[in-house]
Amino acid sequence: MRVENKVAIVTGAGSGIGEASAIRLAEEGAKVICADINAAAAEATAQKIRETGGTARAATIDISDYQQCDAVVADAIKEFGTVDILVNNAGVNLPGVFHEVSNETIDRTLSVNIKGAMYLTRAVLPAMLKQGSGSIVNMSSVNGLVSEPFLSVYSASKGAIVMFTRGIALDYAKTGVRCNAICPGWVDTPINHAHAKMLGGLDHVYKTIDSFQPIGRPGTPREIANLVLFLASDESSFMTGSIVSADGGMTAQ
Repeated sequence: MRVENKVAIVTGAGSGIGEASAIRLAEEGAKVICADINAAAAEATAQKIRETGGTARAATIDISDYQQCDAVVADAIKEFGTVDILVNNAGVNLPGVFHEVSNETIDRTLSVNIKGAMYLTRAVLPAMLKQGSGSIVNMSSVNGLVSEPFLSVYSASKGAIVMFTRGIALDYAKTGVRCNAICPGWVDTPINHAHAKMLGGLDHVYKTIDSFQPIGRPGTPREIANLVLFLASDESSFMTGSIVSADGGMTAQ
């Protein structure tokens, strides 16, 4: 029960790494707000948690809207008294040849992937500062450290998450509030499917994955969720501003 009675907000909780993270935190005792733009998916994750005896509720949110971010945090505080853990996981990956990328793609990617994390972090900080503790876990990407074909906009947004994490960590280092980021490699989640199509299809990517991910397989959402749990818990109490790669050896090359 490493996060027993802690209150956690997890964005993008309707699928993939967000779903796995919400479930993993709940398994270890957290009360989880499962936030997602897809209301039905958020509720499905919350229901899975409740069915196993955990405490969870769903919240519908488009994190690119700061008013919705403020409202979700305010509702969590009203219901549970505070927010101890924020997992900024929600994101989009809209690959393309850069000179053909639309303004809408650029705006949506930056609004969700970096501005959403900023809005939610800003919203939870007063409660965390008031209690003198809190853990913010930002989901960057291996593409925040190294890029790949067709991912210029996505990589820019995830690189921004890396530097945002470091900035928040330094600004609040003496307050008890910690901020760290995870950089997953290729994980088996739907967010990668559009990119896979541009690379020759998902089957081709998985057949050739050892050419770029030395471990020779995609990661699983549960594997990343285990790292989220560690960074959210007091077991990582000496870590802030850390950028943790979980990439099957991709950036070791």
